Amino acid sequence: MLTWKNIIDFTVNGNPLPDKRIEKTDEEWKAELTPEQFMITRLKGTERPFSGEHCSSFSSGKYNCACCGTPLFDSTIKFDSSSGWPSFTQPIKENAVKYHKDTTHGMIRVEIVCNTCDSHLGHVFPDGPEPSGLRYCVNSLSIELEDEN
Repeated sequence: MLTWKNIIDFTVNGNPLPDKRIEKTDEEWKAELTPEQFMITRLKGTERPFSGEHCSSFSSGKYNCACCGTPLFDSTIKFDSSSGWPSFTQPIKENAVKYHKDTTHGMIRVEIVCNTCDSHLGHVFPDGPEPSGLRYCVNSLSIELEDEN
């Protein structure tokens, strides 16, 4: 189980290697994504709080990267953080997500991206529920639910 200490260590000493890499040009991503998805995933945008389809949905399944389809989070670790964005306590695998120190907007945060294609997902914070204490705050448009039903 990842902890805040692990996350900070990744930002300082490097991230786990992904199982595979997918790299495309901006033109290729624009052809595959909606304009809103492109803005969030490739330009590091943020959707308005409480506006995303996955914010209040708790359907069973896997949440995959909207850009490359890599499994990122499982519905069993999703929780209602009341933050306005879908929230998870852990990635599906330790190497599914990559971590970067983010100093934009006058604060220090940890950005999370898909480790396969570098799609911007959101940020992780140390204010989640036990046992990990982590809150992966994810933009709905950066993930797609693969329903188990």
